[in-house]
Amino acid sequence: MCVHALADSSDKLSGICAILDHRFAVAGERLDAPTRLTQVPFAAVIRADLRDVGNIAAIKLRAARLAKATKRIFLLEHASHVGISQAYALGATLVLPGPVDRIRLLAALTDPAEPAPTASGDMPQPDTAVETAATAIASMFTAVTHGAPLEVDGTKEAGRKIADRIREHGLSEWLNTVRRHHEGTYQHCLLVTGVAIDFGLSLGVGRNDLERLYTAAMFHDIGKASIPLAILDKPGRLDARERAMIETHPGAGYEFLKGHDRISPEILDAVRHHHEYLDGSGYPDGLCGESISDIVRILTVSDIFAALIEHRHYKPTMPRADAYDILRGMTGKLENALVASFKPVALTR
Repeated sequence: MCVHALADSSDKLSGICAILDHRFAVAGERLDAPTRLTQVPFAAVIRADLRDVGNIAAIKLRAARLAKATKRIFLLEHASHVGISQAYALGATLVLPGPVDRIRLLAALTDPAEPAPTASGDMPQPDTAVETAATAIASMFTAVTHGAPLEVDGTKEAGRKIADRIREHGLSEWLNTVRRHHEGTYQHCLLVTGVAIDFGLSLGVGRNDLERLYTAAMFHDIGKASIPLAILDKPGRLDARERAMIETHPGAGYEFLKGHDRISPEILDAVRHHHEYLDGSGYPDGLCGESISDIVRILTVSDIFAALIEHRHYKPTMPRADAYDILRGMTGKLENALVASFKPVALTR
């Protein structure tokens, strides 16, 4: 299989090639050189500083050919919400922030669950549901960071594509795809949206309610755009200061969204209160009982479950049955009847 390696310096390019050339046929070039690569690759690995507008322009010039690659992995040394958002906007299927990790990169490229080439030798078409959703989430984070306009319609369209995908292929396929292609906060948002959609479908909610649910799920963590990635993706227990900062995200998301006339009160309520519990022990407002709406209750169950089963490179993925047992143990915090209804979503759908 052929892998294209692209980088903004000779040192970076040789480093990528040294990792890959024992396992793949590698073709490489610097971004500041005229493009010479003509073969359609199985995958592309891009290592470049996306704070540099020249690098961004050079990648865009190659966009049509890169789009034909099944995997487009961006290696970002300067990890930030803006950098990750820019990578997804350039067509990334996976972003690996931080120092280059040989094992993680090779694992991403050799994932046995990945679609294989067709009999004709052509690569399968890009996964538009995943890419559309990832780009929409990245755009949300960029909007918060730069104070730019929020693309509400694009976010709703991404949610609709996820719903169509889950109706056709089921929840498990969505979870597996997302966990292969996305990391950290972006992976979490995609997982929550998929779980919430499948939960809504299993409950038989109507079309309008399902749209409200998946829109709320897409937006629910937008307040995390104001929190450093070092805290969001910290491998280990947060200290008191970090925990306090994390707990600002529902209020921050609410404040950002409340001025948008396309965001309904139900979605604003879900964004602000998806960490509230029935016993009043949640945040930010300590709501309890009947003060917590149905859409918030559904989103909270989906959010907790997704957080438990998501993949992080520093910890193993929790089996879905174990995650459901944790939900069952949260008596008094979550609605028992709702948790019982969630069982087929968690275990069999």
